[in-house]
This record gives sequence, C-alpha cells and structure tokens, in this order.
Amino acid sequence: MKTFKIFFAIVSASILSVSCSSDDDKDNTPAFETENPLAAYYTQTGFTTSSNFINSGDYEFGLAFTPTVKGNIKAITLKLPGTNPAVRITIWDYATKAVLRSETVNIAAADVQVTKEISALALEKDKKYMITMNSNDWYKKSKADNSNVTYPITAGNITFNEYRWVSGTSQTFPTNVSANYNAGDLSFDFQQTE
Repeated sequence: MKTFKIFFAIVSASILSVSCSSDDDKDNTPAFETENPLAAYYTQTGFTTSSNFINSGDYEFGLAFTPTVKGNIKAITLKLPGTNPAVRITIWDYATKAVLRSETVNIAAADVQVTKEISALALEKDKKYMITMNSNDWYKKSKADNSNVTYPITAGNITFNEYRWVSGTSQTFPTNVSANYNAGDLSFDFQQTE
C-alpha cells in the first residue's frame, strides 16, 4: 500500500508538472487581423463618383499614410480599368524620399483586383510612408461635387495624410498634392504586430 501511495504521488506530480509547463509554453501573443484600409478610406472621404482613365498619360501617384500601430505590409492590392503586365509599385519613406520596396504587379484583366503577396515590410508606429504606382490607367474617385476632403483620414490602424502625383514614367517621389480626388485603386494588406 505504501508503494502504491508513493507511485500515485509521483504520477500525480508528473501530470501536474506537465500540465503547468504546457500552460506556460502557450503563446499568449494576441493574433491581429489583417486589414486593407482602402474601402474605409473611400467611405471616410465620400469619394463615391468614379471615372475610368485608360491610356491617359503616365503618372507616379498614390497616398501618403501613417500607421497608428507597429505592423507589416504583407501584400499589395491593385485594380485598374485596363490591363498592364508590369505596373511598378513603390513604397517610400516619406521623410527621406528613399525607396523602401519596389514591386511589379501584373494586371491581366481589367476591373479585377489583384493581390500580390510580398515579403513582410515592417512599418513603424507614427512614421510617415507613401505607396505609389506608375501607370497610364486608373480610376478617378471623387465626391459628386468635386469638393476637397480634409486630411488626415482615419481608416482602421492607418491614417492617410494626402494624395500625391507627378507626371512621367520615372520612379520619382510625387511633388503635387490634390485633395479633391484619388486615382487608384492601389492599397495594401497591413497586419499589426504589437
């Protein structure tokens, strides 16, 4: 009987030890949802009027933005009214104008959103960035009365600061700012990391 009690005590202690250590080993890091801020941006701006521009001159254009949390860009999303096998997408450091990432996206069909997964690009909280494309096709989204919007625009964990553009095919940081439209649809999938 004494041997049985000792055996029972050892087995019980082992079970408790395994149980406790497995609880400690669990990853308690919260899982954050991936978000794409473009739809919320259009809702907040009231840009509900859309016009198609096809073969309308080459421009480098896009949105300046600031993450309100630390996170990663995991994919680029793009939809155009025309086809283009090699649309150049650039993600910039807004302050230094340095190119952080350059990707090429194949738009094989008009009016179909393409998602290109990329190796994670880490973004710092409260740092300003810009995402642009170089294209001669785009959707022009605006208010019905063409009035300006007031930036910044909050879309989930992303704050959009302004829309910028410059003419030409070179990979040049856009110098012109417009507040009464956005030429798109260019966006990204963002996931908070902490």
